[in-house]
Amino acid sequence: MTETFYEVMRRQGITRRSFIKFCSLTAASLGLAPSFVPRIAHAMESKPRTPVIWLHGLECTCCSESFIRSAHPLAKDVVLSMLSLDYDDTLMAAAGHQAEAIIAEIKQKYKGNYILAVEGNPPLNEDGMFCIHGGRPFVEVLKETAADAKAVIAWGACASWGCVQAAKPNPTRATPIDKVISGKPIIKVPGCPPIAEVMTGVVTYMLTFDKIPELDRQGRPKMFYGQRIHDKCYRRPHFDAGQFVEAWDDEAARKGYCLYKMGCKGPTTYNACSTTRWNGGVSFPIQSGHGCIGCSEDGFWDKGSFYDRVTGINSFGVEANADQVGAAAAGVVGAAVVAHAAVSAIKRGRMDQTNGNK
Repeated sequence: MTETFYEVMRRQGITRRSFIKFCSLTAASLGLAPSFVPRIAHAMESKPRTPVIWLHGLECTCCSESFIRSAHPLAKDVVLSMLSLDYDDTLMAAAGHQAEAIIAEIKQKYKGNYILAVEGNPPLNEDGMFCIHGGRPFVEVLKETAADAKAVIAWGACASWGCVQAAKPNPTRATPIDKVISGKPIIKVPGCPPIAEVMTGVVTYMLTFDKIPELDRQGRPKMFYGQRIHDKCYRRPHFDAGQFVEAWDDEAARKGYCLYKMGCKGPTTYNACSTTRWNGGVSFPIQSGHGCIGCSEDGFWDKGSFYDRVTGINSFGVEANADQVGAAAAGVVGAAVVAHAAVSAIKRGRMDQTNGNK
């Protein structure tokens, strides 16, 4: 029988105190109240580790690179304790026939109970010959493996939307996995790559509550993709005040003003970058001085230059576009100055009149 997460941790010498602390950190990373900690602990104590098959199609492995850098929880705890990552052709030692035997064994032994994680996408042109997996077109392997999976996770923009491989003119007909897999719940975790803690957070939630997280209309977990980067960006007050960077490294850039005019896609991009951030919560692109390129949104490669500003974004809930905000702010300031001068002049006139009467 497969060991539980808690049994593995005890075998590794982890104390009960450290285990509860881990559950508390996990709840916090998922945005859950402290009352969920006992539920997480119970799930980790009682549920066997979930078998996972991790497949790779057309991709650059940046999702795996991001995943192994997770800090809350650590990727090693996810891979070695929470999951039973039985097949990952990038991380596993086995190769060739040994690897193919492993994937066949998992599919048979855990039929209907394993999670399929997919990094990359299948190309459909030339009968799928642009991506070969074990001597067969990847699209065939993907469909067969998904057929008996409990759920499917689409890691990154490649699996979720197609990403750069599917950008025009898309000669290989690279295709998002939800276009070739049907009848299975698919959780899209887009980004190029996704944030490490978002990836481990999605896995932790599924293992803890034995269900997929609540998804938005595009299939993304709302807990991480429910708000625009713009909504929680620390530069947002500058946007509202009409204070914008006009050129790279100008005085406004040095002051940390809004990067909207430099092409930042934060107002139309849904992700957790401005809250969860990257590199263990240290920073994110906007904080480093570069605008958001919208990598978690569908078709972001085909939506023009990363440095072309978004136009007509009022429909997304933004108060006004950058020019209107700036003009309005200037107008308000100008009106305030004029009003202040007028009031001061009236006061001086009254004081002069009073002094003259004396």
